[in-house]
Amino acid sequence: MHKLRISALTPEANNNISIDFEPVTGPYPVYKAGQFLTLIFTFGDREVRRSYSFKSSPDVDEPLSIAVKRVDNGEISRFLHHKITVGDEIEVLDPQGLFIYEPVPDTTRTVFLFAAGIGITPLFSILKTALIRERKSKIVLIYSNSSPEQTPFLEELDSWQKNYPDRFHIIWIFSNSKNLMKARLNRDFIYDILKQYVEELKTDTLFYTCGPVIYMDLCRFTLLGMGYADSQIKRETFLLPENEEDDDDETEKEVDKTSYSITLNFLGQRYQLSIPYNKTILDVGLENKIKLPYSCKSGMCSTCISQCSSGNVRMDYNEVLTDREVANGRILLCTGHPTEDGTVVDVV
Repeated sequence: MHKLRISALTPEANNNISIDFEPVTGPYPVYKAGQFLTLIFTFGDREVRRSYSFKSSPDVDEPLSIAVKRVDNGEISRFLHHKITVGDEIEVLDPQGLFIYEPVPDTTRTVFLFAAGIGITPLFSILKTALIRERKSKIVLIYSNSSPEQTPFLEELDSWQKNYPDRFHIIWIFSNSKNLMKARLNRDFIYDILKQYVEELKTDTLFYTCGPVIYMDLCRFTLLGMGYADSQIKRETFLLPENEEDDDDETEKEVDKTSYSITLNFLGQRYQLSIPYNKTILDVGLENKIKLPYSCKSGMCSTCISQCSSGNVRMDYNEVLTDREVANGRILLCTGHPTEDGTVVDVV
């Protein structure tokens, strides 16, 4: 755990804000391009955690920085927009996240970054690292917004493009454009972009996507259809998709309301817990004052990855683990429910 001091607050387009930090004592926490920072707030006896992607890059001489979009009913986003001031100190966890860019200095490749709205945040961090650490690679940013006026970091991105005119290209997509064929990202548009910037299917080409789930699905399915491997396509989800269930499906769902006992192994301690059907393993662990690792509480950030070494655990939602990892027993505490007595979970 670290304590950081707010050094600058910068309003951004479309109800966003950039927050710069400086360390209170010691160096900055070490992080990788594309990762996120989890902020910890205490209100009375209630602890609240929220995660925000780094806008800054560890390879640039710049303050550690995140971006936060104001959400009308968001407790912490409104707090950060309206209550905090320069000089305030905030406790944070070690930087985390699997949506990372691992630069290879001697490589020559093309990296495509698909961003929608504030989904640009981790991709901004990634493009800086890629440009600085890979001097032969080309970066293509495809960035969708409603209008230039509502585009976060437009001037900063434009400045980076001017500094790297041969290796960094931005394709601006504005939904208020009079050219309707170029107003929104679509399958044919993606085809045209790739045709322009890559001559043929290449196994070293990488794709990073961040935006609404339907936007990222469009990118992924189009790229898979073009022959690119799933391993070449990365995604970062900020919010849970809404309305996942089929509205026309009126079948009565059968719910297992059994409470199951588990053994939870954490930091050399063994805990015996009973998990009700309507609570997750993380919920019950925190209720028992076990200081388990967590951040998003919604199956998206990887902080609470654990191992089911015996028994079985189902997850309400999983945006992090691969099918192979799940088959090998990896689980998320924040969305995990045991489905049989005697289940053993090891927090890794």
